[in-house]
Amino acid sequence: MTAAVQQVPCIISPPPGPRSRRLIETDERYVSPSYTRFYPLAIKSGRGCVLEDMDGNLFLDFTAGIAVCATGHCHPRVVQAIQEQATQLLHMCGADFYYPPLRDLAAKLAEIAPGPSEKRVLFTNSGAEAIEAAIKLARYHTRRPHIIAFYGAFHGRTMGALSLTASKVNQRRRFEPLLPEVTHVGYGHCFRCPLNREYPGCQIECVSQIEHKLFKTRLPPEEVAAIIVEPIQGEGGYVVPPPEYHRELKALAERHGILFVADEVQSGIGRTGKMWAIEHWGVEPDIVCTAKGLASGLPLGAMIARSEIMDWIPGSHASTFGGNPVACAAALETIALVEENLMQNAAEMGAYFQQHLRELAGRHPSIGDVRGLGLMVGAEFVQSHDRRTPAPETRDAILQSCFQQGLVLLGCGESSIRFCPALVVTQEECDTALAILERALTEAESHE
Repeated sequence: MTAAVQQVPCIISPPPGPRSRRLIETDERYVSPSYTRFYPLAIKSGRGCVLEDMDGNLFLDFTAGIAVCATGHCHPRVVQAIQEQATQLLHMCGADFYYPPLRDLAAKLAEIAPGPSEKRVLFTNSGAEAIEAAIKLARYHTRRPHIIAFYGAFHGRTMGALSLTASKVNQRRRFEPLLPEVTHVGYGHCFRCPLNREYPGCQIECVSQIEHKLFKTRLPPEEVAAIIVEPIQGEGGYVVPPPEYHRELKALAERHGILFVADEVQSGIGRTGKMWAIEHWGVEPDIVCTAKGLASGLPLGAMIARSEIMDWIPGSHASTFGGNPVACAAALETIALVEENLMQNAAEMGAYFQQHLRELAGRHPSIGDVRGLGLMVGAEFVQSHDRRTPAPETRDAILQSCFQQGLVLLGCGESSIRFCPALVVTQEECDTALAILERALTEAESHE
């Protein structure tokens, strides 16, 4: 890869070029059509925040594999940790045997998990599996059947996690019946309040209505095992709730003996400028689910629970590949890098990017809202004549234009774009992304 000596982005052949087209054609012949590929990016390699496609084009990546490559593509220290572990032990089932990388990572996650309580860790292969484990543990520990989740939530596509997901109907269509005893309520989305209230006069009614309406009309609180919530909604639009939201939600849960489960799959591991997004609100979850950025690209997830809650017996739950030694080695090095300087860089670059994105929004009426923490930033696109009407066509046109100019982005929610570059992103790369985005905005608004 020649990114070190070339300007990025560098588009030498309008994508997709001939080599990319050949790969895509073969892929589409053999790979499940259930995957969503928004534009034809066929990737050969990656370094840091740069991707090279099959035809030698260089792209600036502001997706990090949906917030997975926390340390950037192929960070040399992570690669070295993987290589060293691969020469010693590729696999043993952590459910049956003991080995140092699993033990070491469990100890580290227990140490850095939010809150002072002692923790224990169960390893999985993915975020969805971590959510499945949380559902099972919550029901096991409380002996209660019901789960409360949120509209706009994305927790995964396995059947239990999908039962909590309420992001896009295509994710649920024709898969019923799903897990029973799941109730969805509105999330604290101030730009699109589910109760049509205005903050702060609303007094966080999106939380109080759970107690004053739901628990008094159709769901006995003593039958609820857990409230499972994303500290910042991901697929739902990178939605940051109001400041009191999670504290009020945790207090409600404690009043009724309900477990508070934080889905940190996308928001954790330093992305928001803290190790865990929930730390911005000073709340200690009973259970934390993590994955994505945990191992810088290797498949690994974890469910971290307060020790007194993880009271299930041997055989209750386990995973063959969860806690794979190579993935654990990658995760340990990832966490070390995040703690050394990448979490701080996420806070600084996130603040810088948001400030300039808000300035850009002031010049472009199609951006209705900018929100985020650290390097988990969203921009919602609206109709210029009505700042509350979603504009998915504008959003999609901007994504396509940015891709053609060499900036890789992804949508979220009905009409938002997410900006979640690797935590190694530089100010120069942020400036480049903002310049490309503004060109794409200007072009899209000229066609409205």
